Amino acid sequence: MHTNQAVLVVGGAGYVGSHMVLTLQRAGYFPVVLDNLSKGHRHTLKNVECVVGEMSDTELLNQLFTKYQFNAVMHFASFIEVSESIQFPLRYYQNNVAATMNLLDVMLQHQVKHFIFSSSAAVYGQPNVALIDETCAIAPINPYGRSKCMVEAMLHDIAAVEPLQFASLRYFNAAGADPEGQLSECHEPESHLIPLVLQAARGERSHITIFGDDYLTEDGTCIRDYVHVMDICHAHLLALDALVKGRKKMIYNLGTGRGHSVMQVIKTARRITGAAIPFVIGSPRVGDPAILVADASLAMAELNWVIKYKALDDMIAHALKAMKVRGVTLEVEN
Repeated sequence: MHTNQAVLVVGGAGYVGSHMVLTLQRAGYFPVVLDNLSKGHRHTLKNVECVVGEMSDTELLNQLFTKYQFNAVMHFASFIEVSESIQFPLRYYQNNVAATMNLLDVMLQHQVKHFIFSSSAAVYGQPNVALIDETCAIAPINPYGRSKCMVEAMLHDIAAVEPLQFASLRYFNAAGADPEGQLSECHEPESHLIPLVLQAARGERSHITIFGDDYLTEDGTCIRDYVHVMDICHAHLLALDALVKGRKKMIYNLGTGRGHSVMQVIKTARRITGAAIPFVIGSPRVGDPAILVADASLAMAELNWVIKYKALDDMIAHALKAMKVRGVTLEVEN
């Protein structure tokens, strides 16, 4: 148990962040959340202090770091929409880069040295390999991916001269929900495929839009590596333990090594729900690679990370269960 170990979870009211708070609580840590609630939801947090504010607010950060003796900071507060980053790049650089720099500055002033950053497969751009490992070239193709690269570069530079120890975890496609149904995925507006598909299954939306069906894949739709959100959170715990034990810096991919196309996700959800899930074909989105699948063997070897929920069926079933626990009734179409 880690009863006396306080962890600041920035962006802790969001999708991955709220699951991380729950994971920390179950492991005996004392999480404290900082979230501006622009994307997150306070109702996802139970028995935890949620401070509403910005990581760019130096005065607020100083108050938090003075009040609590944090053992670590976990950062889930980046803006994450590729298309939005192309339309509003300055907004992404201000939040994802400048505000993160402020957070790191205040953190180090208060002698907190353990930092875990939510990075992204977007740092790789469009690599021409079947499985992407950490040696692949960093070549982002949109402002979102570039903002993640900038933070990773900052972490390396700062760690060279400051007592900063960090882990940068490059997620592929976070999916699923707490298997016990306490939390679900909830974005406003929703942009992730599995919850969108389940909304169509419930009749909350008339159809799914598939953005392009002429990619160089078996069925023409984009292929992504979906990794269960609870497996992502487990990797964070292992990374935190490694930092506390003295590891200086870590960069790991988090994925399953298996890709599923958009069409495969829809077909799997149809089978699980029994619903029709209509779709239409739209234009490809700027900045969308055809295939992104992880080689996460380094995290498995060095962190002893074991993926518990590898099957796409589990991710969809857990997301559906969480919706039902929230009182949402699935309207099944035959």
